[in-house]
Amino acid sequence: MSESLDELFLFGEEKMEKTITQLHKEFGAIRSGRANPMILDRVLVDYYGAPTPLRQMSQVSVQDGTTLVITPYDKSILKEIEKAIIKAEIGITPNSDGICIRLAFPPLTEDRRKEIVKDVKKIGEEAKVAIRNIRRDMTDDLKKLEKSENLPEDSVKDNQDKIQKLTDKYTGIIDKTVAEKEKEVMTV
Repeated sequence: MSESLDELFLFGEEKMEKTITQLHKEFGAIRSGRANPMILDRVLVDYYGAPTPLRQMSQVSVQDGTTLVITPYDKSILKEIEKAIIKAEIGITPNSDGICIRLAFPPLTEDRRKEIVKDVKKIGEEAKVAIRNIRRDMTDDLKKLEKSENLPEDSVKDNQDKIQKLTDKYTGIIDKTVAEKEKEVMTV
């Protein structure tokens, strides 16, 4: 009996963890005025006919907090990397000196920061919806268990409370993460 309940909570919490991981990934790709190598995660370079992630084929380092320096392991693909960065539309023009590529992050305007904060809040809200959907699925599974295993009513109530506590915990993590990202974006 408790094994099914344990599985219900195990799978539910695992799904909630994945939602948080996805949220961090999405926030990593959002420009905040500071140089962040994660913004390059979506850049794919045509490397001898195969789309290859930029960060697998070069060293990426942060210089003075506002510049990314991309040093390819194979210097012959410098032009391909430049093309891929432009194609990825990350909003920064690459500067090549023949050895490495520099991406200078210009300071964001106040209006742009406010737009980014709106996006951050929207992404946070989507993550909360995902958490609530997981809660709904867990509650549905609990009801099925109640029927199939004749769980006592107080046990069902206790487990519904546990599901809600789990939901509250993860929505709290989302709120905290959104607040941190907002602060990062608004810091000049």
